[in-house]
Amino acid sequence: MTFTTDLTDRFAVSTWSLHRALGGIYPYKPGGAKAPARQPTYGEGSVELIDLPKQFAEHGIFRIEICSFHLPTRLGAYIADLRQAFEAAGVKIQTLLIEDGDLSNPETAERDADWMAGWIEIAVALGAENMRVIAGKEQPNDETLSRAETHLRRLADQLAGTGVRLVIENWFSLLPGPVEVNRVIDALDGKLGLNGDFGNWHGPGKYVDLAKIMGRAELCHAKAHYSETGLDAEDYSRCVELSNAAGYKGPFTLIYDSSFHENEWSGILEERNCIASVLRRASAAA
Repeated sequence: MTFTTDLTDRFAVSTWSLHRALGGIYPYKPGGAKAPARQPTYGEGSVELIDLPKQFAEHGIFRIEICSFHLPTRLGAYIADLRQAFEAAGVKIQTLLIEDGDLSNPETAERDADWMAGWIEIAVALGAENMRVIAGKEQPNDETLSRAETHLRRLADQLAGTGVRLVIENWFSLLPGPVEVNRVIDALDGKLGLNGDFGNWHGPGKYVDLAKIMGRAELCHAKAHYSETGLDAEDYSRCVELSNAAGYKGPFTLIYDSSFHENEWSGILEERNCIASVLRRASAAA
């Protein structure tokens, strides 16, 4: 399938979508080892992170989101080589996803905020456009939300002038719905971006809740649901349609998290084709 330049720029892929191909992870976490050993969590793998730029370009994907646990090292020489590999392939590093920490926990928030801040230099060195952090995992109340907002504001201030934007997403217990998400975004007065995520909310209120935040989203994790019969195209298309209706204009980061397709790229490209069909229909109807 051929895409125009504009449509191509509306797609990204997270390294999570290739976690079986990558195989191992490096479990960086607050209070943990600065250079954790590789864990073969998803097998031995068939590709290294630094080899992905070529695969992305071959599949017509020119934006990537990198999970922090997929970085084999944080050493400057490797980070520089990784950035060069993506730049040479014409692939933008859209977001560095910081995959641990909790800014709402009264016992660990200070430590975790400092740990997250330690990733800023990595995001800058990679040339990442965004750095996504976890807002919090505590149950939402004024105290936990205010604590997270305080630490998010500090992180945003530390990122000021770097060219990297701080973002959160509708993820974990602190942000169970649009009320909490919108409160935190409002509290940061434009210093904080939102990454919407199709897969993080479930149940009968899913579409209503997503519609209430997607107009404010700058990024979107477009995770499809797969069953034993394959892609739930109806659900996936509806999520894209409501995003369009809400005014979302950003990239759709394809999240493939299923064993339905043995080859992860097959699932990724199926998701892309489904979204592309929705976008083409919307464009034709405009």
